[in-house]
Amino acid sequence: MRVAVVSPFLDRRHGTELCIIEQIERLASEQGWEIHLYSQRVEDVKGLSAHSAKDSGGRILWHRVSDIPGPHLFKYLWWLLANHLRRRRDFRNPDLRPDVTYSPGINCFDADAIVVHIVFHEFYQRVRPELRLNRLPLPAWPRTIHRMLYYRLTMALERRIYRNPRVHLAAVSRMVAEQLRIHFDRADVAIIPNAVDTTARFNKAARLSCRSSARNSFGFSDSEFVLLLIGNDWKTKGLDQLLGAIQLNQDLPLRLLVLGRDNPALYNPLLRKTGTLDRVRFLPPSSDVLSVYACADAYVGPSLEDAFGLPILEAMACGLPVIASARAGASEIIEDGRTGLLLRQPENPGELATLLRQLFQDKSLQQKLGELAARTAANLTWDKNAAQTASFLAAASQNPRA
Repeated sequence: MRVAVVSPFLDRRHGTELCIIEQIERLASEQGWEIHLYSQRVEDVKGLSAHSAKDSGGRILWHRVSDIPGPHLFKYLWWLLANHLRRRRDFRNPDLRPDVTYSPGINCFDADAIVVHIVFHEFYQRVRPELRLNRLPLPAWPRTIHRMLYYRLTMALERRIYRNPRVHLAAVSRMVAEQLRIHFDRADVAIIPNAVDTTARFNKAARLSCRSSARNSFGFSDSEFVLLLIGNDWKTKGLDQLLGAIQLNQDLPLRLLVLGRDNPALYNPLLRKTGTLDRVRFLPPSSDVLSVYACADAYVGPSLEDAFGLPILEAMACGLPVIASARAGASEIIEDGRTGLLLRQPENPGELATLLRQLFQDKSLQQKLGELAARTAANLTWDKNAAQTASFLAAASQNPRA
């Protein structure tokens, strides 16, 4: 089978893009499928081939799509146009015409199969209070207006594309599938949970082997209890509430590592207000994310809205105890009090503060949660994810849009 995969970029530092890489590598090597990537940037994809598309399947070929500088909204509009024109030209060639066009989210108007990692109609409801201009200083208006325009565009595209019954949809969690049902009347959504590499990358033995050196490199003592949060858009990830919870536990030796692309300077006023300026360290995304898990004593994911939350699963695979928001799709794999702790009201710093204190004070709970979390994560493999994706795409190829 020949599959066109449409994604602006692919690398292993972002959850959605990592998922696509793990899938296409297996679809090419194990299924023998021919994968054609339409992307502006591609990194760390095994089996990427420069051979002619006329060669037989079982390979991954990259068709570079042009990019432009500028604000995200303009780049997104250009991406939609540029990848459409590039594919339209290529698809005139029978050797490049796909059996199915596959997209993570909305990257084109003609996808046969889409895996939904976020529903912007739901996300917008969560962030809408932050977008009220009368509550913001004037310098923040241009960025906020830009965000509003981008969200409005994506929601318009969701209404057009997700409501089309000929577009095959899959969701990364039951939560996302329910959101698609509510907003777009789609009751036919497949569920393909994200996965984790517990064999070569994320496991307890690998974490413990580099724990001492990792903590020394960051200067953490044995007496400090290090919390970890990974992700972009820190407000939606619940960082404000987490800082409030740490403030409520000032008597505990809590430290926090935050890994992501947001601007840490924007948090200086809140850090000073909560008295956590010397307790928090911000880090840029890193390919050596295992060393960050190795530093941590617990992973905390108090997301206000998160379709899945791949770092939660990675932390569980590493044998870390986790506190996960009930609004994260990954919470569906957690049994509260057994394989992790669930945060029912992520807007409430007091509830999170109570869970942090409970976890810090109970060493046996830490050990139990970590051990059972690792066993749970071991069942969510990329091989299983790729097999489910293959079945999903095969079904879509039997009923393509055109």
